Amino acid sequence: MMVKPILVFGYGNPSRGDDALGSELLESLKKNSVIRRDKIEFLTDFQLQIEHALDLEKRHMVLFADASVSCNGPFELHQLMPEHDLSYTTHAMSPAAVLQVYQSIKKEIPPPCFLLSIKAEQFELGEDLSIGAKQNLQVANDFAVQLLSNPSLNRWLELSYNPRKSSCSRFLAQSLDSTALRKNTRLTYG
Repeated sequence: MMVKPILVFGYGNPSRGDDALGSELLESLKKNSVIRRDKIEFLTDFQLQIEHALDLEKRHMVLFADASVSCNGPFELHQLMPEHDLSYTTHAMSPAAVLQVYQSIKKEIPPPCFLLSIKAEQFELGEDLSIGAKQNLQVANDFAVQLLSNPSLNRWLELSYNPRKSSCSRFLAQSLDSTALRKNTRLTYG
């Protein structure tokens, strides 16, 4: 079986409120007709584990998607680097630890990997997504569609997190600019 060059890996527990954001994003992306399914594989799980390092094999790029309480906006895109962290020896790993496992077992640098973190508010057992998380999911989905409709490493690097200007604010500004141009409206940014 041929491996698709792009992997989108959404993870989180659908029974824990906003923790489902990663898997919900995947479900939404799978339904989008703009995304070329012949080039992109979608994978979901409750949590990242050591075995997921093998899913990175022969990929050109990987996008992880997960819920986060520490986003400055509705979402953030970060480039990942292999890293031994505290999750390295647990049953639930961080994406950076998965990259480190890949590098250790394959003896090669992992493909370029990014984490799309979606702002979450509540993680109560048995709860649905919060209203805020649903709104953040929609904005993150629009952003991910742009990333995946024409996957380019340079574009992903350009949009990844920069402390001076977040990927979310750049995306929203570009979206607002294009909407304003279509409506012939003038926008002012504070």
